[in-house]
Amino acid sequence: MTASSRVFVDGALAGRVAIVTGGGTNLGKAAAAELARCGASVVIAGRRAEVLEEAAAEVGDRCSWVAGDIRERAGAEAIVASALERFGRVDLMLNNAGGQYMVPAENLATKGWRAVHRLNVDGTLAMCEAAYELAMRDAGAGTIINVTVSPHHGMPAMAHTGAARAAVESITRELATTYGADGVSVVAVALGRFDTESLRKYPAELWRTAAATVPVHRLGSLEEYGWMVALLASPLGASLSGSVVTLDGALDNWFGPWPPGDLTRDGEVPTEARRPAA
Repeated sequence: MTASSRVFVDGALAGRVAIVTGGGTNLGKAAAAELARCGASVVIAGRRAEVLEEAAAEVGDRCSWVAGDIRERAGAEAIVASALERFGRVDLMLNNAGGQYMVPAENLATKGWRAVHRLNVDGTLAMCEAAYELAMRDAGAGTIINVTVSPHHGMPAMAHTGAARAAVESITRELATTYGADGVSVVAVALGRFDTESLRKYPAELWRTAAATVPVHRLGSLEEYGWMVALLASPLGASLSGSVVTLDGALDNWFGPWPPGDLTRDGEVPTEARRPAA
């Protein structure tokens, strides 16, 4: 991993301790790496010990790992307790773990719906509560970042995750109000389409055209996600408590690239003719 951040000064997060769920791969590992570059001590968490061990070695000396299941309250508490045992504090809780699968809404099985809800909603809430109750409340400080998705106006074949992430955004706003009196900030980051290995698990018809559906005509990079997390881990994060910060290349503003092909004339969006002022 790169020794220094390309955005933040060395030591910007020195002395801070962060937990990153889903930190063994893709976006989670990228966030952990950026936090470590900024000087933070990072504990990555997930269910697969071998994946976590390899990722921690790749991130470097500032990164350690703990295996656990965030879907169970006991698992969430064990992850936070492990970080406290090692470092004596937790300053940042990044609820990066999540998942879904592609299926039309009419074909959604109850089991699949509950599995997505259990991971994305129940797991996120369990980690929020564990971080707050075991570490941040008594410290009178801390930042919790919950990861949701964009676009917010609906995603074909992703109704289950759209509903789950909307619930997480609602939880974020509620907890920001509840935890704020104790100096704890809660922010959500809504992610658009990023160039990750996970993107390739979806049907080729989706990922091959993913960049074309983003108004900036490209996928987000892992590094950009890391920068956003590090920014929210800084003192600025407290001022954004209760907010949903959208990082999606303007995907939430439109249904595809600009200009839209069906609204163009000779490659340009036509201007409506106006009558001259009287």
